[in-house]
Amino acid sequence: MAEPGPAPKVMLGDKGYDADAILADLDARGVAAIIPPKRNRTVQRDIDDFLYALRNLVERCFSKLKHSRRLATRYDKTAESYIGFILVASIRLWVRHFVNRT
Repeated sequence: MAEPGPAPKVMLGDKGYDADAILADLDARGVAAIIPPKRNRTVQRDIDDFLYALRNLVERCFSKLKHSRRLATRYDKTAESYIGFILVASIRLWVRHFVNRT
């Protein structure tokens, strides 16, 4: 989050990120934490279920992108070529919705 660019407003994470240090850092930065609490927490926080559902969409997208062997194994040597192939794979996923499969 210290990288240049727009400051994040929300962090979507799974239960593995439910640590006091992470939550305190996010609170100090003014970032809303959409992280479900672990079962062993004494105080269970409420989360926004709609925003947490968006995390599932992002994970499904990464899962579909990993079906491309080149992305999953990272054969590209430079960051530019890797990002370029991510764009190509994303376009392939996007175009599939417009093609008639009958």
